[in-house]
Amino acid sequence: MPRTIATALALAASVAVITVAAPPAVAEPAAVKACHDGRCRLTLTRSATFPVDPRFGITRLTVDFTADIVRVTGTGTRVTSQTQIGKGASGSVNGIGVRVESLSASKAVVVLTPKR
Repeated sequence: MPRTIATALALAASVAVITVAAPPAVAEPAAVKACHDGRCRLTLTRSATFPVDPRFGITRLTVDFTADIVRVTGTGTRVTSQTQIGKGASGSVNGIGVRVESLSASKAVVVLTPKR
């Protein structure tokens, strides 16, 4: 095999494959607008982060889940509030009620309602 081909093959074999992880999911624009006031129903297949009205004392909610639990974290200036809820249960984060309608390893349906 000619030296240039062998060199090219050796170089190609040594190139590292870099996997780029998908960025965190952000709820679709319509869902973001619907959730801003603390009232919406989300069907998620992966975690989502979206803004909420600052009247709740937080400005952002992150919803992530496993097969057993939904974790909702609210953040704002110098504040973090979190609740962890199982299927069929309810909780709240800074005046936003959270109810888990359904839950599996691949999908969560969460209903938010304002408490303020």
